[in-house]
Amino acid sequence: MEVHDIDSFLKYFDTIRERTLRVVRAVPDEKLEWRHAEGVFSVGDLARHIAAVERNTFAENVLGGPSRYAGCGVELAEGKAAVLAYMERMHAETVALLKPLTPEDLDRKGTSPQGVPVTAWKLLRAMIEHEVHHRGEIYVYLALMGIERPPLYGTTEPELRRLAGR
Repeated sequence: MEVHDIDSFLKYFDTIRERTLRVVRAVPDEKLEWRHAEGVFSVGDLARHIAAVERNTFAENVLGGPSRYAGCGVELAEGKAAVLAYMERMHAETVALLKPLTPEDLDRKGTSPQGVPVTAWKLLRAMIEHEVHHRGEIYVYLALMGIERPPLYGTTEPELRRLAGR
């Protein structure tokens, strides 16, 4: 998937973010910082990481700047309401930075976090893949916690089977 129109990309990105927010909202407040093992991200860390990397790495890299990522700890946002607000704020800042990009801008080279030149639209594609990867981890965390997981597209697997059999 190549990206040559920022408006259509940002519409798509908003749908990706809304599905991620839906999963984060499903986490009980008292489980936000739960870890299944020592030294791994909590759901709160994952949510903050998605938001911080979006704004401070990918948005900066697309514009040709270096990553400003400084971590994803509770000092950024503590508690579910604050984490959700942080995610929404970082997303809004990212969208505001990316909205003016022209098709020519999207074909220019940005800079990867490692300092390697990468086409801007490829960095945008990687930003989506990054978020989806970590959203999948949050789904697994919910399963480990024994918490019902929201369906990705509004239909559960049993409902899909039932619909296919009609």
